[in-house]
Amino acid sequence: MLRIHFTPEDLTRVRVAPGPDVLWEITNSVQTLQRTDGERVFGAWRRRVRPRLPESRRLLTPLLPPHGYSPDFLTPASGDRSTLRSAVDTLLGTPRRRLRTELARLAGAARLPPWVSSLADGDTDTLARLGEALHAYQTEALVPHWRHVRADLEADRALRTRHLMDGGTEALLTSLGPDVRWRPPVLEVTYPVDQHLRLGGRGLLLQPSFFCWPAPTTLADGDLPPVLVHPIHHTADWAAPPAAAGPATGRGPLGRLLGQTRADLLRATRGGCSTVEAARMLQVTHPAVSQHMNVLRAAGLTTTVRTGGRAFHLATAEGRALLAAEDHRTGRGQGAEPRP
Repeated sequence: MLRIHFTPEDLTRVRVAPGPDVLWEITNSVQTLQRTDGERVFGAWRRRVRPRLPESRRLLTPLLPPHGYSPDFLTPASGDRSTLRSAVDTLLGTPRRRLRTELARLAGAARLPPWVSSLADGDTDTLARLGEALHAYQTEALVPHWRHVRADLEADRALRTRHLMDGGTEALLTSLGPDVRWRPPVLEVTYPVDQHLRLGGRGLLLQPSFFCWPAPTTLADGDLPPVLVHPIHHTADWAAPPAAAGPATGRGPLGRLLGQTRADLLRATRGGCSTVEAARMLQVTHPAVSQHMNVLRAAGLTTTVRTGGRAFHLATAEGRALLAAEDHRTGRGQGAEPRP
């Protein structure tokens, strides 16, 4: 059992993450990929991904066993998390002392390959290989499904916000499902080990995760910024093959109205995306994304924010209304009660 101890001040500092955390999605999915349960939700994804994974995945699986402890440094709680590259840079900057401590703890529970010793020593080549493995894994295992990840996490965030507005923080905490029980002033979470997390006025970040399974998780080190990562409801056909459900091939009412590429781009902007992310998801060029975004923006369906040399695109209220109308007509988005 995980017991999270709240003070009155902590109840005012509970936050819902604004979107997916790419490193949590990578680490949770590596663990979920090694499991055999959750067949209904993850079975099709596992069968599609396993043959496609690069050889570098062998650097990830020893660090992220399907059960038990995994190092906290793989999901840093601070630093720039706006892109995978910046998040990985933060990870690779972990102090050597922390690397040694956390990897020694992992070694106490599992037999590790020899190269982990070099990682624990902060060897730059080994760290670089780990960074490359994270990027390669994301490309093969997550990028093809990132539109679904964003959409489902956005739906979960909207649901949590509704609970918060209707019933306050306690209603938000009790909405996390049967694996989570609010017994003031303690939040009890079904957990494989006994752990106490004393917030002490720091508050708590609720981080929904597409690949977290089957129950919530948190960092092992209670001195790090507190976070509770929890599972969400999944769209039933999210892992269907591209020919059946991929962004470039679906032919819904919106595709007939806007043209399929623009319809897919509008769907991608429901949760926000950069030009690079949109190009990867739709498998089109960056100039093509920019050209279609110009049309959507001129029609008032999207807006673009430019920061640090990057363009980030978001659906406007009009664009979201158009997407909601399509969801209603096609029956998408029904039965969206969360599965904890």
